[in-house]
Amino acid sequence: MVEINTFEIIVSRLRTIIKHRHLDGKRNAVLILANELEVTPLDCAAALLSLQFEGEIVSPPPPEIPSISIESIELPPIVMQRYRLDIGKKQRVDFDSLHQLLIEESGVDRNNIQNVSIRSDYTLLELPDEMPTDIFLHLKSIEINGHKLNIKRLKTRKETPSTNRNIFRRRR
Repeated sequence: MVEINTFEIIVSRLRTIIKHRHLDGKRNAVLILANELEVTPLDCAAALLSLQFEGEIVSPPPPEIPSISIESIELPPIVMQRYRLDIGKKQRVDFDSLHQLLIEESGVDRNNIQNVSIRSDYTLLELPDEMPTDIFLHLKSIEINGHKLNIKRLKTRKETPSTNRNIFRRRR
């Protein structure tokens, strides 16, 4: 590919020639050549240009694309709800199959299944708080490895009062 500078040089030289020379004879020659070759005058001019720059590709510089400044939009954080599933390691549940099942059955975004903890008899995980009731009821009946998910919402813990912080301290 010819550098952009070469293209600019060609354009500059052609402007000078077009502005300062009489090209009637050359135009007629191109028309006669094009007629003889049975091609368009544009194809003939392109062939003549390639004679001058044989083996090189003369192309205009790529157009400048104005940069558009995009302001980032901060989305509010998604409120998550903790859930308990009645399946665990004893039911041969693994993270990937559970993850895929939840995506397929509930339509939840892959990134919105968080803090998955597969225990021996059950699984804890977080899903978006705004789960529609019909999807929630559907997930209760879904089975994995022959066992129902039986999903349940867990109550969210309130912050512990400051007076209860010392209840579990060991006495000396």
